[in-house]
Amino acid sequence: MKIGIDSYCYHRLFGEVYDIQEPPEKEITFEDFLDKAAALPVEGLSLESCFIPKFNDDYLRDIKSRLDDQNYDRVYAWGHPDGLEGGSNEKAFDEMIEHIEYADKIGAKVMRVVGSSHPFRFEPHGPQLDKLTEMFSKAVAVSQKYGIKLAIENHIDYDSDEILQLIQQVNSPYFGVNFDSGNFLRVLDDPIQGMEKLAPHVFATHIKDLKPATSLPVNQWCYFACVPTGEGLINNQKLAQILSDHHYEGFLAVEVDFLHPDYKNKEEEVVAQSIQALRKLTESITVAR
Repeated sequence: MKIGIDSYCYHRLFGEVYDIQEPPEKEITFEDFLDKAAALPVEGLSLESCFIPKFNDDYLRDIKSRLDDQNYDRVYAWGHPDGLEGGSNEKAFDEMIEHIEYADKIGAKVMRVVGSSHPFRFEPHGPQLDKLTEMFSKAVAVSQKYGIKLAIENHIDYDSDEILQLIQQVNSPYFGVNFDSGNFLRVLDDPIQGMEKLAPHVFATHIKDLKPATSLPVNQWCYFACVPTGEGLINNQKLAQILSDHHYEGFLAVEVDFLHPDYKNKEEEVVAQSIQALRKLTESITVAR
């Protein structure tokens, strides 16, 4: 199984600094990120559109060329931070449709999308899911013309039953899941149980490992904070095995958002350690025949 990284691992270095983080000594550019990625033993990149500085044809063509040179599998990731805001943001919907074309221009066949996020989590979910069904049904009608699958991320918003409900309501082979192994834990949904329900629909992943940051309030979204793969609460080996059993064709993308205080400002070390752990983990996967 292929290993990759999501560019959000370096959000602090890109200049997106949470209010409980320290700014970096020096910010990186998108080109810097591609250089860092090229030095890592990875086969896939998930590129967050929020860190791509421009979207003109020449620039996107250059991105595609660099990805092709490295023979990367790739995911185009749209929707940070709040996506469609539970279906309430029509302007964001128009932007999402626009970005399908950008995904095509960099050669991505999967585009991560975001329906909601934790600020909208405690609003009624039924009306949100109905509106998101309508929005994603329209979006899929566009994306399938490009041969691009849309993969909704569980974004600290919905549990696995609700994500499955949304997939079933949209009812398209071009609509599935960007499975974030950490974000289900953050809504107190078991990641293994979630994967058992959703594995047939997974087009992309965010592989996190988390453990409590006891210096933070329990009700803060990042109380379960990122640590290197294998050092937290999540059985990512079991998740990868379930994916393999369902013939998952994408890559395992390391993602880091809020680093546990034990790893403060150590994004690059955590990414490198996680890649190494995932490589070892995947070697023990049994392949269904």
